[in-house]
Amino acid sequence: MSMFEIATASAADVRLFSEWAADEQWNPGDSDALAFAAADPAGFFVGRLNGEPIASVSGVRYGNDFGFLGLYIVRSSERGKGYGIQLWRRVMEHFGARNVALDGVVDQQANYRKSGFRHAYNHIRHEGVPAPVTTDLTLVDARTIPFDQLAAYDRRFFPAPRDAFLALWVGLPEHRSLVAVRDGELEGFAVRRPSRTGARIGPIYAASDEIAAALISGLAEGESIAVDVPDLNAPAMKLAERLGLVPTFECARMYTGAVPDVDQNGIFATTTLELG
Repeated sequence: MSMFEIATASAADVRLFSEWAADEQWNPGDSDALAFAAADPAGFFVGRLNGEPIASVSGVRYGNDFGFLGLYIVRSSERGKGYGIQLWRRVMEHFGARNVALDGVVDQQANYRKSGFRHAYNHIRHEGVPAPVTTDLTLVDARTIPFDQLAAYDRRFFPAPRDAFLALWVGLPEHRSLVAVRDGELEGFAVRRPSRTGARIGPIYAASDEIAAALISGLAEGESIAVDVPDLNAPAMKLAERLGLVPTFECARMYTGAVPDVDQNGIFATTTLELG
């Protein structure tokens, strides 16, 4: 008789989840698992069938009011057998009464609606080698500015503090991050990380499309990149097109509660589709 059990995922399990995400053609960053685990160590769950991992989900809690669901994967050979819904119920219990967000692939959005999620907008992945831009903006390594200043800036665009995650997201050796500074104030921030195919850039926060373009150009270094652009930010969508990036993938940002009151106009690309 088959035995299915759900447990808190280990660091090794989270690394395995990244491998599964790559199998799904989600193109995760090479070091994503390290930063993900820091966000909420108790927020990753593995489903094991007869001791073997066959399903995953993340339920990262940010403070008392917000959470993000991601990495919801059942291995293809075990789909349609009820394992996924058991894992889903477990992670929703983990969130409690928080407003929960996710980025849902097109063929699962109807199921998410049945579970109480409501569509807010779409993320459109754009990929390619961006056209170079020239700028007189001052761009500096994000690791050279006070972390408290960077974390406060991140809070303009994200619904809750995420200092442990952000510190690793910026500090991992494989990651490169830039900020745009004007008169001592931050006006832009972006992080590049290597991925299975090319590189990923996210988040991209900027006070204007000019600043966003400079950050992208400064991080791309003439290589192929991927950015997940919120389609409710028209200047961000136009910038991706202007830089010659091509749409390749679409998912829906959905919430169980109200859409958080953040500076959406300044988000030119989300951080990740797995953790928000």
